Amino acid sequence: MNKSFFSERVLSGVQPTGGLHLGNYLGAIKNFVPLQQKFQSLFCVVDLHAITVWQDPKDLIANKCEVAAAFIASGIDPKKSIIFNQSQVPEHTQLAWVLNCIARMGWLNRMTQFKDKAGKNKEKVSVGLYTYPILMASDIMIYKATHVPVGEDQKQHLELTRDIVQKFNNDFKKEVFPMPEPIIMKSAARIMSLRDGTKKMSKSDISEYSRIMLTDNNDEIAKKIKKAKTDAMPLPENIEELENMPEAKNLLTIYSACENKNFDEVFLKYQNRNFSDLKEDLIEVVINKLSPIREEMIKLLDNHDYLQGILDSGSLDAQKIAKKVLKEVYDVTGLNSVS
Repeated sequence: MNKSFFSERVLSGVQPTGGLHLGNYLGAIKNFVPLQQKFQSLFCVVDLHAITVWQDPKDLIANKCEVAAAFIASGIDPKKSIIFNQSQVPEHTQLAWVLNCIARMGWLNRMTQFKDKAGKNKEKVSVGLYTYPILMASDIMIYKATHVPVGEDQKQHLELTRDIVQKFNNDFKKEVFPMPEPIIMKSAARIMSLRDGTKKMSKSDISEYSRIMLTDNNDEIAKKIKKAKTDAMPLPENIEELENMPEAKNLLTIYSACENKNFDEVFLKYQNRNFSDLKEDLIEVVINKLSPIREEMIKLLDNHDYLQGILDSGSLDAQKIAKKVLKEVYDVTGLNSVS
């Protein structure tokens, strides 16, 4: 399929910060796959975003390959979609500076994710972490993306992008950029820690039993699910009671997401049953979902030249689009004018 066949374009990305886990897959990557049938799709390894916090350079290089491998192993087809490396398309940062001059301080000050990540040490975090949403807007706008898949924690960033699009078009009295629309993935799952159902699954959690990694073998997956925190009592009779049982809700969410089944249907199957029944079935479900992805990732990661070739080729394809858009931006802003 020709990558430029579709008139509508979708853009999304994953940070190469190392250690992709089940939450990354079920919450994002899994849901990218069907988009390539409907949109011209660009999937980005967003390494510029990753360095808003310190990354070991050697690890960063390896992690970029891991993300590319996860994309392909999960079903993103390089012949249908553009898989590329953000930092290899310099137009991202060139447009970001222009957008820095369009966006307003008040808009950034309202970004709750910065407040959450910076915490009490906001004076010590990088400037990049603060201006991160501007680069994200640039990622979207440099391809004139019409649609962006978003989770709960990214909705505010997309709203900021829409504000920037509107202001840019109004300031220069030309519809340079389309208004990007959110794609709320109905099947996207918010996967929580196996040790604390109130916190998102994260590689930064101290306990390795809090998360299932895409590279975990079957024994590791089984052990982590068996050790997952549960309640002493059986699963409840009424679905409303799950609101007070976050760990139970999380296990059911993982099951429904892996099996592509309605959450209510899964709950009805396990209501009033012991957690041991759910865990035994969940082990089988997660292994069936992840083992083929893991095996394909291992093969791909053993072929570094192939992965690098995909990223290099994708970056060239992405830059062909980005260059045209940046020229239009420079034309309309006067940056290309020479008297």
